[in-house]
Amino acid sequence: MITIHTQLIGQPQTHTDARGSWQSAIFRQPVAEPVWLHPRGLTGDQVADTKHHGSPDQAVCCQPLSHYDFWNDFYQLEGAARLGPGSVGENWTLTDCTEAAVAVGDIFEVGEAVVQVSAPRYPCTKQERKLQLPNFFNEVLHSQRTGFYLRVLTPGAVQAGAELKVVERPSPQFTIQLINQNTLGTPEAKLVQQLLALPTLAEGWKQILAYKLKNRE
Repeated sequence: MITIHTQLIGQPQTHTDARGSWQSAIFRQPVAEPVWLHPRGLTGDQVADTKHHGSPDQAVCCQPLSHYDFWNDFYQLEGAARLGPGSVGENWTLTDCTEAAVAVGDIFEVGEAVVQVSAPRYPCTKQERKLQLPNFFNEVLHSQRTGFYLRVLTPGAVQAGAELKVVERPSPQFTIQLINQNTLGTPEAKLVQQLLALPTLAEGWKQILAYKLKNRE
């Protein structure tokens, strides 16, 4: 049973580190009360990089809770250094969920809203900058533990603890894991053509797949 373990929102803020100043909303904070989910995302949540984030196909950014156990073991993190919900800037940290368990086009009822899986989340260099873990960006690429995005079909109030109840799975074979394998790994031409024809796959991700396929050839 997939559930929202933690719901998080954030606003763009300016941060300063050894490399200088940078702006991001990646330092999202948990909210326990219901939040209205609209076609552009959760009320009170914004993105800094509107070129690469914030489209209707990226309304909700999801990260499996189990990934944090993997990263804590991989980097041998202990105590306050351990990663947990919100560490990579997601909106929903989900239990009982992996990239292999959800497919593009999957529709879920959650709270008062209805959402649909639209695409994987492409790894972001700001995650590494936030976490200050060596080579984190490339390790996400290698492990393909990306998380994924949802689009909103029906707006409504949602809160932590809500279950994502399956409504429809039109293309269960096209899992987020499979798409990652063909974009972060070596693309399989025939499969990529099928993905490019998939109406529920985000247009932005189709551009990535088409680029990968062209450069493979």
